[in-house]
Amino acid sequence: MPRKSLPTRLVATAALLLTAGVLSAPTAAAKPSGASADDAYVLNVSTNPTSTGYDRRRVDVTGTVTKADGTPAPHIPVTVQEVIRFTTWNPWGDPIDPNYYEPRDLGKPVTDANGKFTIRNVNIDHVSGSSLLNAQRNVDITAFYDEDGDLNTPQDGYYADTSVTAKAKSSSVSYKVNKKKVKAGDILTVQGKVTLPKGVEPGGTEVFLQTNWESEYDVRTTTEDDGFFVMSVRVSGYDDTFALRTAPRDFYVAGAHQTLPIINTSLPRP
Repeated sequence: MPRKSLPTRLVATAALLLTAGVLSAPTAAAKPSGASADDAYVLNVSTNPTSTGYDRRRVDVTGTVTKADGTPAPHIPVTVQEVIRFTTWNPWGDPIDPNYYEPRDLGKPVTDANGKFTIRNVNIDHVSGSSLLNAQRNVDITAFYDEDGDLNTPQDGYYADTSVTAKAKSSSVSYKVNKKKVKAGDILTVQGKVTLPKGVEPGGTEVFLQTNWESEYDVRTTTEDDGFFVMSVRVSGYDDTFALRTAPRDFYVAGAHQTLPIINTSLPRP
């Protein structure tokens, strides 16, 4: 009987693990939980609670590995990861993965006599120094087991995942521009302030200035300790989309977006 392939989202996550060096290419076909009747094992994973927030960022990750007949599978090592997803910048609508991924190892627990594994008090958070621009708030928790430990034999690999919803506080950005009508060659200067929830330091928040719809951003800066920023860009004749976006350093504070009322008089008139 042919093996069941991964659903699209699981394929994308497996591709991420491949890129991160965790899995080799053939493992991208590892079977999801309950894949087919002739599989030796069934793998499941879940979290408690299923959502987190600014003041409650931790969950317990639990799961089970059972044999095909439903009996517990003890002494099984399971690789568990947190995977934060980001929205891919793709204004052209190309048929590419709409997400990119950032994985973090949570551990490799071994199932007990009842086929259960647990990792307690897991911090659902962004811990690397990468930008949080375009970060999504549904965080994947993935579990993987390979029978022979050889990732080049995907027929004996088992995969499961679940998600945790990270509820973020809102933020805002205010601004002033030196001119609202510009032409090619002009210097557009934007100054403003990022306001974050009470008790959250605004310093170091990333601010991005977009001028053209094809570019995710054209200029970037970070705020001072008081949340203020200033940035300038030389206007091109094709610039047609002016907007500000912010990316606070805290995963539990959402970024802000503001469209700027700028008209580029160098653009062809409709």
